[in-house]
Amino acid sequence: MHKLFLGIFFLIIAGGLSAQQNSINMPPYKRFPVVPPFKLLKSDSVSLFTKADLKKNKPVLVIVFSPECDHCQHEMEEIIKRINDFKKIQIVMTTTWPLHMMNDFYKKNDLQRFTNITVGKDISNMLPSFYSIRNMPYLAFYDKKGDLIDTFEGSLPVEKVLAKFE
Repeated sequence: MHKLFLGIFFLIIAGGLSAQQNSINMPPYKRFPVVPPFKLLKSDSVSLFTKADLKKNKPVLVIVFSPECDHCQHEMEEIIKRINDFKKIQIVMTTTWPLHMMNDFYKKNDLQRFTNITVGKDISNMLPSFYSIRNMPYLAFYDKKGDLIDTFEGSLPVEKVLAKFE
């Protein structure tokens, strides 16, 4: 009987350690499912945009992109076509690529005309590892409380992007 209790005890300990190991191996965005504490350098190369600058009680779409990525360019074009449907959503676009390349993308898409779109360089290169990004564009959807709804790697039709916020 003593051996039975000892065996059960070790199974419980092993199960607890296994569960702890799994949470350690989870990517940060799953362990901390809220808008991350980003710090982005805006196109003027002086101003910073941080999580604290987000408007309260508005959903957020974080898009990690590469200025040279055709899929990223296509995603942006599709969003711009339907920009009126995104009026209640804050769009934060970020890249780790050089600032001049980000600015070329910004100018090419004339993004300064949209008040709900912020574009910035991830100066600490935090977001690719936070989200464990393998493909771009990378989209992270947050509700108006800042809680993670979902993530997606690659191009996503605008209808599906908007559906995430419903």
